[in-house]
Amino acid sequence: MYKELKKFKVTKSFTFTPEDSLEEVCNAPESGNGVFIVSAVNGEDKELIMVGSTGTIQNDGTLKSKNGGLYDKIVNGHQFAKTGRKYSWPAQMKLENIERLEVSWFETFNEKNKAIPTFIEGQVLQNFLDENGRLPRWNVAF
Repeated sequence: MYKELKKFKVTKSFTFTPEDSLEEVCNAPESGNGVFIVSAVNGEDKELIMVGSTGTIQNDGTLKSKNGGLYDKIVNGHQFAKTGRKYSWPAQMKLENIERLEVSWFETFNEKNKAIPTFIEGQVLQNFLDENGRLPRWNVAF
């Protein structure tokens, strides 16, 4: 796990297979904002393939949150030119022969923490770039 994420206490993860309903297995909160990381798991091999975030900090220091928080961003966020990850992830997993995804989420902005979600996302991506010379394969750009 990346050191930037260790300080956040409100965190969980879930596993997703192409046969699962992402709406049912996702345990991220609808009111939470922060970062999520996605790893492809095949047997014993695990690879970070995506980092995402949700929540925007306003000029006055308050959080502007989209309805549905981390849950909505994970389940309904657009990826691979299709509407909603609940549809695009299973299709992409089949194309890439990915057995399952492990999704971990971290509330970075709440009563106890005031870390800007996109800043933490950027730190994780920067560390990945430093280590691998590229972004995770499901991150198109940052």
